[in-house]
Amino acid sequence: MLIEAENLSKTYTLHRKTGRLKRERTTVEAVRDLNLSVAEGELLGYIGPNGAGKSTSIKMFTGILSPSGGTLRVAGLEPIRDRKQLARRIGVVFGQRTTLWWDLPLRDSFALLHRMYAIPDTRFAHNLKRYVDLLDLEALLDTPVRQLSLGQRMRGDLTAALLHDPSVLYLDEPTIGLDVTSKAVVREFLAELNREQGTTIVLTTHDLDDIERLCRRVVVIDHGTVAYDGELAVLRSRVAADRTLVVDLAAPGPPLEVPGAVVTRVDGPRQWLAFPADANAAELVSAVAARYGLVDVSIREPDIEEVIRQLYSS
Repeated sequence: MLIEAENLSKTYTLHRKTGRLKRERTTVEAVRDLNLSVAEGELLGYIGPNGAGKSTSIKMFTGILSPSGGTLRVAGLEPIRDRKQLARRIGVVFGQRTTLWWDLPLRDSFALLHRMYAIPDTRFAHNLKRYVDLLDLEALLDTPVRQLSLGQRMRGDLTAALLHDPSVLYLDEPTIGLDVTSKAVVREFLAELNREQGTTIVLTTHDLDDIERLCRRVVVIDHGTVAYDGELAVLRSRVAADRTLVVDLAAPGPPLEVPGAVVTRVDGPRQWLAFPADANAAELVSAVAARYGLVDVSIREPDIEEVIRQLYSS
């Protein structure tokens, strides 16, 4: 396993002022008995609400924070004790901050990383050309980082994180604030990186479209511990979120009345009917066709946002 965490915990002590001269000390468990294994070559979706412990655990995985308890090994190393060695084995991209030099051209930022990581010249040249081509950065290499758009900077940050061939890439909100086109470019690149090079990717994001399009396995963390670990398709089947039957009628009309389904939206001749995930969709379609003039029909699985919401509430 590339990442192995067993009973991992992180506790903070906070001091809150309760009077002119008094302070109250409280203990907060940001991560509690976290157990997680990530194999080489996985593309893992690591998700949870704000304050769930995602960022704290990622900081422990990267050697930024020291655990309060439990054991942790990444690429065979202990992140805190072997921090310098680990830095050569991991790449990190934070969507809301950059690792590039703000006033330097993109090319110079990459050159500095070449020296910082002591990447062999041949390997650096090969990797730089590969990522510049894949992420369409050639025309931007002489542009100062501060003049890049958010999408362009994100592509630069991805290249910077991968020049030294890390074993694992941590991504924290890599598509935040990007337009639809830029998101598509980043997602396609990550899928190819994982597929062609076998780079292990741990993706933390609030954009659940990223998870749906990239990850088979998801880990949902809540209150500092794992609430779910498994395939996204299985998570959908476990949580009782409704499916949707979309019907196109021959003519507009009032909301349909069909046993076992409820109309949630009407737009001219098109209507949306919610029905339980374990209900027989074929029977529902037959019931609609028998009563109404049906032109077309489609079935939509529950949105992942609804699935996650249901999981949290339960």
